[in-house]
Amino acid sequence: MLTTNPFDDDKLREECGVFGIYNAETASAVVALGLHALQHRGQEAAGITSWDGHHFHTHRAMGHVAGNFDRDEVIRGLPGRVACGHVRYSTTGETALRNVQPLFAELSSGGFAVAHNGNISNAMKLRRELVRRGSIFQSTSDTEVIIHLVATSTYRTLLDKFIDALKHVEGAYSLICLTPEGMLACRDPLGIRPLVMGKLGDATIFASETVALDVIGAEYIRDVEPGEIVIVTDAGVRSIQPFGSINPRPCIFEHVYFSRPDSIVDGTSVYDVRKAIGAQLAIEAPVEADLVIPVPDSGVPAAIGYAQQSGIPFELGIIRSHYVGRTFIQPGDQVRHLGVKLKHNANRALIGGKRVVLIDDSIVRGTTSLKIVQMMRDAGAAEVHMRIASPPTRHSCFYGVDTPERTKLLAAKLDVPGMSDYIHADSLAFVSISGLYKALGHDRRADVRPQHCDACFTGDYPTTLTDQDELAPADQLSLLAERIV
Repeated sequence: MLTTNPFDDDKLREECGVFGIYNAETASAVVALGLHALQHRGQEAAGITSWDGHHFHTHRAMGHVAGNFDRDEVIRGLPGRVACGHVRYSTTGETALRNVQPLFAELSSGGFAVAHNGNISNAMKLRRELVRRGSIFQSTSDTEVIIHLVATSTYRTLLDKFIDALKHVEGAYSLICLTPEGMLACRDPLGIRPLVMGKLGDATIFASETVALDVIGAEYIRDVEPGEIVIVTDAGVRSIQPFGSINPRPCIFEHVYFSRPDSIVDGTSVYDVRKAIGAQLAIEAPVEADLVIPVPDSGVPAAIGYAQQSGIPFELGIIRSHYVGRTFIQPGDQVRHLGVKLKHNANRALIGGKRVVLIDDSIVRGTTSLKIVQMMRDAGAAEVHMRIASPPTRHSCFYGVDTPERTKLLAAKLDVPGMSDYIHADSLAFVSISGLYKALGHDRRADVRPQHCDACFTGDYPTTLTDQDELAPADQLSLLAERIV
């Protein structure tokens, strides 16, 4: 599997990306372009399902969109004016073709295809109940639970079955569904995962990010609201809010890392927010230095903001190769280290003898930060200070982000001075949680009902976590049993 992330061993994995279009010539070709713009959200697999008015057609494959959907014969095999697609990085379920989305099933009402961004946090419990009632699962993905809930609902219409199904699930979801009756698009009541709506001529479009609309020349209309279901048919577009009014909690990490900097999230430019975070970081954690250097590519906007606020020159001290995927040579520490240098290399002539401030978006396990700090020292840096454009990541995400288990998160094991010692930096600082909210345009973080889901930083999860709560006692017992043995 190729990846466009040069530091693929130590980043929070993007969730997934979804794209759908209704009433367009060669709809599947437009979806392929949209998915290409969303490739950063999932690089493991991709799929497209189309509807030609009589039959559904699906093509799913492991790997990138390019290479799988850039051939005429593939697009011709996906006819119709309606299509949806998905790029995937697995957060639940094994890495296998059977888990690649869109998932499809024949229901009593006809075909039903679904593309899902997010994670159902009670999927294991629901799956056990459905299996006991006779459901037969074809994948290990949590998304398939939604299909079975729709299939087994006792409500009469497909829309009512769909609403009934969603009322049983907890967690995060942005969904695009294809049916013979039309297209359904919705977000969970808290709006944890993003979904936007656009127009291209007479076509209606849904996508995880606005950048996918830009790429195909579509007009951004609005965000799909938290808890909203948008129904698109030949009769037009209508919207319902079946879940009542709930204070939304969109994922704050979309602004920090996940979304492309040229996207608009929650009405705000991601690029502008990241620059503001960098400026706030310079206010909160100043240091005397000669250069501000971003860790490419996600650290660049924050580094620009830090440099502008501090007056320290911004320079590209780390040069990234854009032609390297996952390092293919692994055996031996020395050869593995050479593999790292294939991806990024220090600008030695610039760094020698200088005090540098490295700007990155986050620290997960700490392995990348350790390598980058050492790279600066090997290049002759006099001092290496690290500044992080998010608070310490101390908690796992259960809403569609593949976070390491908490015991592997560096910030869950060490305080900031301990983390600084671990990565061998002269100093380390993170933007505060209040500073992050300030950069997002809020006066402060609301204590009772925060404006965003920031559980990875605070441990304040906005929903119940049924599957995790049920697993916790069993995990503890197994650990005790191992000790006894």
